[in-house]
Amino acid sequence: MLGYFGPAGTFTHQALLTISTEEAIPFATVGEALDAVRSGAVEAVMVPIENSVEGGVSATLDTLAAGRRLMIVREVLVPVQFNLYARPGTALADVRRVITHPHSAAQTRGWTAANLPSAVVVEGGSNAASAIEVADPRSRFDAAICGQIAGEMYGLEAIATRIADNDSAVTRFVLVARPAEPPARTGADKTTLVAYMHTDHAGALLEILEQFSGRGVSLCRIESRPTKTGMGNYCFSIDAEGHLRDPRVAEAMLGLHRICEDVVFLGSYPRADGVRPAVARGFTDSDFEAAVDWYATLVNPVND
Repeated sequence: MLGYFGPAGTFTHQALLTISTEEAIPFATVGEALDAVRSGAVEAVMVPIENSVEGGVSATLDTLAAGRRLMIVREVLVPVQFNLYARPGTALADVRRVITHPHSAAQTRGWTAANLPSAVVVEGGSNAASAIEVADPRSRFDAAICGQIAGEMYGLEAIATRIADNDSAVTRFVLVARPAEPPARTGADKTTLVAYMHTDHAGALLEILEQFSGRGVSLCRIESRPTKTGMGNYCFSIDAEGHLRDPRVAEAMLGLHRICEDVVFLGSYPRADGVRPAVARGFTDSDFEAAVDWYATLVNPVND
């Protein structure tokens, strides 16, 4: 059984439907969804992790890094577009109060300012929850900003379409399971981890970055997150190009383990976009293998 950050009709639900149409369990929060995997209540869950406009989803990043270990096994990219939905018979001129998810509000702020200048926009728990609220005839809200799947699922009508300020917005979702052997490497992979510094000192971040740059590993994402142990204490959530079984990534992970207080490995998995990294000369698998063979001749010389 799979699960997802719900309720039904969210973009997360839509992401899950791209890989499985079987019945799945919705969870009210990202934390509840991930804890359900930890407890064994479900095999895996789909949760949002990054948006191309708003950045990382803090609830997912923080909950993945804390507690019993979990592993990302797959990612899904969903283009994000929003419509304005209301109860049948509502006109755009009738809209005075709008409810939506905080990320949706941020991604449609320009449109609402231009088209609903007098309306009050209230941020709610999710796009689907906003649609559910507006579908209630007793609701104090006139409309919801949400995706098509939520609006149609709860019987609303679109009174304005494609209202996102950025037409190219994409949200990245990840399927999270309990730790196991990572999926086989494909050549177009991504590795997610969290690096914890021993101490906050000048050059600490540079030391972490050098573990990747010195092995020819590019980063797809890096952001600091508070460790929640005190003001100014941060860890670094990182997505790197490549797979744990790639020699360059393996050596980078070993380097991180040497210099960090802790390194939380969160999975190596195929990239949803299928993009293969451009590996520079000196960092290919054969380059690493040749270096190992050369070193062996130094410690175990063979006399002709």
